[in-house]
Amino acid sequence: MTEILISLLVLLGALFMLVAALGVLRMPDLTMRLHATTKAGVLGVGLIMLGLVIYFMNLGVSARALAIVGFTMLTSPIAAHVMGRAGYVTGVPMWQHSIKDELKGRYHPHTHELASHAPPADAQAPHDGH
Repeated sequence: MTEILISLLVLLGALFMLVAALGVLRMPDLTMRLHATTKAGVLGVGLIMLGLVIYFMNLGVSARALAIVGFTMLTSPIAAHVMGRAGYVTGVPMWQHSIKDELKGRYHPHTHELASHAPPADAQAPHDGH
């Protein structure tokens, strides 16, 4: 019974990793690709590590697997955020059917400053002296 559970966890984890890889290939823009890889990738790693913990039933292996899951859960969203912001700053185009651009009007491309709120519609863009 344990072997079946381990096999299911590892197979399901690998399936989620495959979904993450397909998300990179199929999603239309950078932010959607990052979303697919972050969510499905972390879940896939977590399920595979859970299968590993059940298979070995060893405190040392369990601690390492827990550390892997913890670091993956901490670093994946941060890395996706940084890559998404870098893509926005460098002008990577959004998908044509995107509904909302929350940084539009808040990000100044010359100074790379991000305002905490959008300026009023009649306000002009900040002048950078050039």
